[in-house]
Order: sequence, then C-alpha cells, then structure tokens
Amino acid sequence: MNLLFVCSRNRLRSPTAEAVFAEVTGHAVLSAGTSNDAETVVSADLVEWADIIFAMEGVHRRRLNQRFAPLLRTKRIIVLGIADEYDYMDPRLIEILKEKVFQHIEVRATP
Repeated sequence: MNLLFVCSRNRLRSPTAEAVFAEVTGHAVLSAGTSNDAETVVSADLVEWADIIFAMEGVHRRRLNQRFAPLLRTKRIIVLGIADEYDYMDPRLIEILKEKVFQHIEVRATP
C-alpha cells in the first residue's frame, strides 16, 4: 500500500508522518506539499502512485481537488485535521499521527 502525506510546505507535518510510517511493514510512504515553495511539491505522479492520500487539513484536500480532480476519482483521501502548530518530529504530533492514521491502514506483524 502506497501512502502519501500532504501538508502545505512539506517541512514539518508531512515529513514527520513520512518518517514515522516509513517503518510500518507493508507500506511505502512519501510526503509532499501543496505550496509552490514546498520541499517536494505534490505532483500528478505522486497522486497516481498513492493508494491513500492523507491530507493534514481540509485546505490541502481542496488544493489537491483543484489541481488533480480527474486523478483523484479512484483515490481515497483522508483529512487528518492536524493544524500547522507542531515542529518536525514533535512527540505530540507523532502521537496524533499514529492515533489517526492507524485507523485507516493495515499493520502487519514483522516476522
């Protein structure tokens, strides 16, 4: 399962999510931002690659829909409702991400 995490500038929330969930067996994880000055700007290729897209806020979902509506018809987009108030790898952010994301993905036990 390919998971894409999206925030605005791809500097704090979505890279934290990428780092946290990269260790989960059975999932490939990337992150991107909706702003033109994002570290990695979300692209059609990334949208096509993703099985599930996790948007940090509703505004990110709207921006994705504006840019990639035809590609999103078969995609699952989940808005996590995580405001831009955390630093990279903030322990509280990690806790919130795990609480919200694990509801939507299957976790396999490592052998």
